[in-house]
Amino acid sequence: MMDKSMILRRFGIMAEPDTIVPIGGGHINDTFKAVDSSSGRAYILQRINHNVFTDVELLQSNIERVTAHIRAKLQSRGENDIDRKVLKFIKASDTGKTYVRDGDSYWRVMLMIEDAETRGEITPENARNAGKAIGHFQEMLSDIDGGIGESIPDFHNMELRLRQFRQAIDADPCGRLAQVTQLVEELKKREGKACMAERLYREGRMPKRICHCDTKIDNMLFDRDGEVLCMIDLDTVMPSFVLSDFGDFLRTAANTGREDDPDLDNVEFDIDVYHAFREGYLEEAAAFLTDVEIAALPYAAERFAYMQAVRFLTDYLNGDTYYRIAYADHNLVRARAQFKLVQSIEQRFPDRPTL
Repeated sequence: MMDKSMILRRFGIMAEPDTIVPIGGGHINDTFKAVDSSSGRAYILQRINHNVFTDVELLQSNIERVTAHIRAKLQSRGENDIDRKVLKFIKASDTGKTYVRDGDSYWRVMLMIEDAETRGEITPENARNAGKAIGHFQEMLSDIDGGIGESIPDFHNMELRLRQFRQAIDADPCGRLAQVTQLVEELKKREGKACMAERLYREGRMPKRICHCDTKIDNMLFDRDGEVLCMIDLDTVMPSFVLSDFGDFLRTAANTGREDDPDLDNVEFDIDVYHAFREGYLEEAAAFLTDVEIAALPYAAERFAYMQAVRFLTDYLNGDTYYRIAYADHNLVRARAQFKLVQSIEQRFPDRPTL
């Protein structure tokens, strides 16, 4: 494999090896900070996990189109300090592309946004700012022309996840079904409601838009005052339902327990976080959303908690072949915790509209 400093040179960046250090705690790509020796500017170097993102050309094309569109929007609105409000990817001097290939690895470089931080703690104030950021991100992309593909096909396809679930139930390859029949039946009872977005889409009532599709709070950069500067980790930006960004954030942010909490008494849906997030989101997004999309928002967090319960239980039935586990029955503990979150959400919204 090529030395990282040699890879950076292909992007016109001269960095000594001792200035290239690992950063971040992501589970997919390998990420490093590098400092250019002549200018002193800091950059982010990433090795793209092409086992997850199998079409790197499509991946980078999506990101280039999205960041260029957002940059143009910010410029047209007279925004200042634009390089802190949208990611800037560097083109390789030898290929003119925003990635290079080194043997079996793919690499890319972006300008590091200075004086910015991620935040792990969820408060109603953070949630409101996060809602504004996600709504703003979607709003800026609401008029982008076509050409954005699925970097991970069927990433949030509920019907696919349920087909996989039923296959695991029918096969029962590890003989585990008898231990989880009650949970299986509870999940089956909710299949129709869980697939509401797909049904509305086929009826022409729920559009697909360009969404981030991985809206956890550490995929946002905040300034020192707690305002969101921009969304980061754009690998999953693709067509989806707005429920994806709304619900995926709340599944983790509004959960008072852990995703794999063995004590189900800890797991509740924080309605204050929900309301703060929704208020911030609609402040930016209401102008382009349809009435059906707005009415469906209370279902969004439930959809994603349900999806994860199904995926964790599917993996448990299949013998823990997809998710990394820390102990026996870890996936079952995860599935039960996510289903408890589903139940808590149902209790918080007893009078949701039927769509």
